[in-house]
Parts: sequence; structure tokens; C-alpha cells
Amino acid sequence: MADITLHKDDNATTTIDNRFIDQYMTEANGEFVKIYLYLLRCMNSPDCSFSISRAADKFNHTEKDIQRALKYWEKMNLLQLEYAQDNSIAGIYFLESEAAAVREDDSVPLKKTAAPVRKTARTADELTAAPVRRTAYTADELKAFREKEEVQELMFVAESYLARPLTSTDIQKLLFWYDGLSFSVDLIVYLMEYCIAGGHSSLHYMDKVALNWKEEQIKTVEQAKRSSQTHSQLHYAVLKALGIQGRSLIPAEFAFISKWSKEYGFGQDMITEACSRTILAIHQPSFEYTDRILTSWKRQNIKTPNDIHKADEAYQAAKAAERTRTVSSRTMTGKSFASNRFNSFPQRTYNMEQLEAKLLNTTS
Repeated sequence: MADITLHKDDNATTTIDNRFIDQYMTEANGEFVKIYLYLLRCMNSPDCSFSISRAADKFNHTEKDIQRALKYWEKMNLLQLEYAQDNSIAGIYFLESEAAAVREDDSVPLKKTAAPVRKTARTADELTAAPVRRTAYTADELKAFREKEEVQELMFVAESYLARPLTSTDIQKLLFWYDGLSFSVDLIVYLMEYCIAGGHSSLHYMDKVALNWKEEQIKTVEQAKRSSQTHSQLHYAVLKALGIQGRSLIPAEFAFISKWSKEYGFGQDMITEACSRTILAIHQPSFEYTDRILTSWKRQNIKTPNDIHKADEAYQAAKAAERTRTVSSRTMTGKSFASNRFNSFPQRTYNMEQLEAKLLNTTS
């Protein structure tokens, strides 16, 4: 397979963010962690090139294993993958921090390859947006956009919110929201306000939220506010039901909640019930355990609290029937043993003619 271009803002040293150790490493598969650390090492070595096949050989994995690891870290919003026209991975961007703007135009490739087509990762908040392929706007297109008064206003507001000049990549993102996603300037401004208020000033993060809003067919500020309020209420309810205090959700936990609410279609009442049952069962918060409960309900077509009640009754009835069968079986076994206690002794066989002859001989 072809070499893959790696990009990073600063390749002077190999460092590992404490957030990776504290929030991501403990939840990840150990082999995935190895691949991520190997990528960091390659990124900071000028003479190191990276390819799927070489990584597979180095770790004695299949190429699919390497791709699975890369897609996992993309899902966690630590990487952003780029794809060539044949849908093979052609580039990997390291995303240093949600709070830092991603300056993709400063990226340093390890080895030059054909220009890839950008594939956007899923949102850090919901992790459900569909991949979007896009091409950069040309100089003529940029000039035409800049002549529009509302675009000029958008650029001014964006620089004010970010408290820095916009890079070429920033401008491409803003125009993609405006033109590619057909967002109004008001909606884009609210998008930035919403993300910054939540502690996320990265345009990369905002881009993912924008994609998620597009998937939800959000077109107005009011629709965005209702959606944001709904998600915030659900996230708070999950934290409360699991007894989690003093911290925010991490991306992996956002992904679970998104899976339960969007992919499985469960409402807040069902999700919090599963969280409560998790605490009752194992006495500690576990998104993985809650996921097993909800996956089981999905498989059994349990959709409402009433369905849960019926399933619980059926389960208790089945347990009672099983106990009855067990007791009955033990009782029958005991009776069988009691009725055969005499017969369990060795039995002797007698010849009546021989006994009669012995008796006659004795009395004669």
C-alpha cells in the first residue's frame, strides 16, 4: 500500500498529552494504544515513513487491525483521517487538543503523496455525523465570497470570538458551513457561541458539531437551541443516574450516549433506567455495563418502561419455574431412593428343592 502522509503542528519532540493518559488510554484496547504511540514516534522522526502494511508487519497484525486502530482514534477525535480517491487512507492529522485551533495549513508531511480528499471525522460531542468529502475553494471562489457583505460580517465575528486572525484553513471551514452546509450567518454565529460557551474554541470541534446539525436537519438558531438543550439534558441525566460528579463526559462516553439515543432510539427514561440498573448490579458507574443492558433490550425489542416491566415479570416467572423444576426433581430423586433402600442390599437366591432336602436330612 502507498505511504501515508502524517501531519502535526510541532514535530520537535515526541510528547504524550496527559489527557491521553488520563481519559483515553485506560478505555482503549492495548493494541490501539501501541499504534497511537507508534504514530507519535513516526511523526517526530524525520526519516520515518508510515504505511499500513509496514505497521502491520512491525506489530504482527493484519492491515485491517491497523485500520481499525486508526479509525478508533479518529472516533475519539485524536486523529483525523484523509482518504484518496480509491478510499484508501492517504493522510493522518493529529488533533492536539479540543481547546486549541487546528492549524492544518502548517502540517508537515513525512513523505509526499498525491493530494488526498478530506474525510471529516465524527463530532466530538455526538460522534454520529456522516463522513463528508469536500474540496478546497479556489482563489476565485474565495474572492467572490469575500465580496458578500454577510460573509465579511461572518469573518469579522469569527475573528472576534477566536481572538486571533483567521488562517486559510479557518476560512475554508467557515465557507463550508456557509456554502456547503447551507447554514445562515446567524446559525454559524450561534454555532461558535454554543461551542465556545461549552469550552470548545477549536474550529475543528465546531466543524464536527456543524456536521451533526446538518445530519439532524437543523436549519435555524431555534432548532439548534432545542437540539442542544435536549442533548444537554440527556447528558446531565446520565451523569446523575450513574452518580458521576465533578467531571464532564469524555468523548468515548459521548459516543455511548449517542449510540443509545440515536442508533438504538431509546429515550431518556430508558437510558437512565439502564444506568440505575448498572449501579444496582455492580455498585459503580460503567458505560460498558449500561451498554450491555441497552443492547440486550434492543435485541429483545424492549422499547418502553412497560416493556421492561413485562420482561422483568417474564424473567421472574421463568426463574420461579426453574426453581420449581429443581425442587421437584430433587423430591422425585429422594422418593426413588427411599423406595429402593431395601432392594439396594445384595439379594440371595435360594433353590426350594435343595432346602427341603436339607430339612429332611436334618430331621431324619
